Amino acid sequence: MSDMTTVTNGVNVQALLDARDVLKGAPEAAQFTWKAKSKWQNGVHSETRIQNFFGLGAEQSHKTETVFDADHPEVFAAADNGITPIEYLLVGLASCLTAGVASVAENRGIQLRSVEATVEGNHDIRGILGVDSDVRNGFNDVKVTFTIDADASKQEIEALVAQSQKRSAVFDALTNPTNVTVEVA
Repeated sequence: MSDMTTVTNGVNVQALLDARDVLKGAPEAAQFTWKAKSKWQNGVHSETRIQNFFGLGAEQSHKTETVFDADHPEVFAAADNGITPIEYLLVGLASCLTAGVASVAENRGIQLRSVEATVEGNHDIRGILGVDSDVRNGFNDVKVTFTIDADASKQEIEALVAQSQKRSAVFDALTNPTNVTVEVA
């Protein structure tokens, strides 16, 4: 790792550091509400749209609306119009940790050449099918394996991943209890 080399991982770390400094003095602006609207299509197929969110004290909007289809595979006698809802947790975890690796690497002056995360969640589906009430409905365990090519030692790469995990919102949400309220309007 050379201090003379310009690192270009595509992360605007200065903007993140500036935001961190501003939010230290304005914690109310740091309160964000992420929103998703899901609509049943047919069978176990649903379509979820994401565009608006609240943050920095006001309603905000992504540049474009993103649409996600969720369904179950044909082996579950479904139409397989999208990935399963629990697979979206894997997408969120992989993308959050990967973004963290890029951000931490940029901040530490480490040039990345490639970052790949393989995420596997082991799931005993007897729980969701009601076959065995002692089997939980969610993942039994999740494993993330990174393959990273960077101008850094193995120890520096391991530190990148550790810091990414420490700051990951998705890792935190999956590994710590989160209050979830479900109600009917």
